[in-house]
Amino acid sequence: MELSTGNNQNNPGGSTPRLARRQAKPKKTVVSINGIQIGGSEIVVMAGPCAVESREQLLETAKAVQASGATILRGGAFKPRSSPYSFQGLGEEGLKLLSQARQETGLPVVTEVIDPRQVELVCEYADILQIGSRNMHNFPLLKEVGMCRKPVLYKRGMMASIDDYLLAAEYILKQGNEQVILCERGIRTFETSTRNTLDLSAVPVLKRLSHLPVIVDPSHGTGLRWIVPAMAKAAVAVGADGLLIEVHYKPEEALSDGPQSLYPDEFAQLMEDLNKVAQAVGRKIARLVVNH
Repeated sequence: MELSTGNNQNNPGGSTPRLARRQAKPKKTVVSINGIQIGGSEIVVMAGPCAVESREQLLETAKAVQASGATILRGGAFKPRSSPYSFQGLGEEGLKLLSQARQETGLPVVTEVIDPRQVELVCEYADILQIGSRNMHNFPLLKEVGMCRKPVLYKRGMMASIDDYLLAAEYILKQGNEQVILCERGIRTFETSTRNTLDLSAVPVLKRLSHLPVIVDPSHGTGLRWIVPAMAKAAVAVGADGLLIEVHYKPEEALSDGPQSLYPDEFAQLMEDLNKVAQAVGRKIARLVVNH
């Protein structure tokens, strides 16, 4: 039995992904950033703080994740928060700090863009543009990042089916930007023991339906520091092409998502464990080669 890619019987052509589906491109897409390939044989680990808070916080965390084997630095300069009273990020100052961290560590940078008017600015600083779950259906934003030609890390919406998710990705692909990385980050269910329910079954399903690389965010997917390592290892086991993991040098002082952020020593141990899991499934963790 074939998996669904759209079930609108009244308008089947309009409700089925055209560019994201595997039939449109039998050969899998590999997104390359400064020699790092996402979607190839190696598993790419992106790590860093949820939000850029200060120069010290970012640089200390960036150096720690780089030393442990992360190949891409994550960090939010613009933060869409549920409450308007929560920390919203440092904005352009945060982007400048990310650029400085890239210069000091050699790590490419992924950061979120939340408004079409910010795309040009974020493109000046970021190597990968992240679209968060709250903006999965922000079609003007998706079109804008589709035109910028930068790689896009595109998160599944917290209430979205896989069909909805792939169809929405078409808004980016249709603009000519084929450098799309799908990201499973957990969905909302009736379960309350974790922040979200991390849908690891989405990984093999997405890889069967689509040619696009698929990564997993176990930090947002669970919201709990203690369970992140287990789910990260499980994600590698089910075929994820990469991981997006939150790490903070002092999680207890974090202005955003401290309870789900790993301490640097926990991340270092996780990277050792991930190497073993990757080898068990015939893959390996990507390593960054820095040219001085």
